[in-house]
Amino acid sequence: QVQLVESGGGLVQAGGSLRLSCAASGNTLSIKTMGWYRQAPGKQRELVASISSGGITTYADSVKDRFTASRSNAKDTVYLQMNSLKPEDTAVYYCNTRSWILHDTWGQGTQVTVSS
Repeated sequence: QVQLVESGGGLVQAGGSLRLSCAASGNTLSIKTMGWYRQAPGKQRELVASISSGGITTYADSVKDRFTASRSNAKDTVYLQMNSLKPEDTAVYYCNTRSWILHDTWGQGTQVTVSS
């Protein structure tokens, strides 16, 4: 099993920046992909960014050129640097890992609020 601990959410003004971190523990050798999803009130959870064990990243169109995902395999940690934040980025952000057998593990979620 994998356990995830997230940190770094908070309140920021539009145009500001935040950095999220997610540290994995447990059976981390089983992790293929690490990433971030978000869920705004009344909306479905959506992929924000993911990064494979080989460093290949995927981004939602809405965050391209503003958000950067990175991963430390040595620390079993994934980061999300969020710049030029917009009010529509307000959501609960969830760390996600997917194993080589496509099993998903979720973090507890961290609130990101962007004020206009």
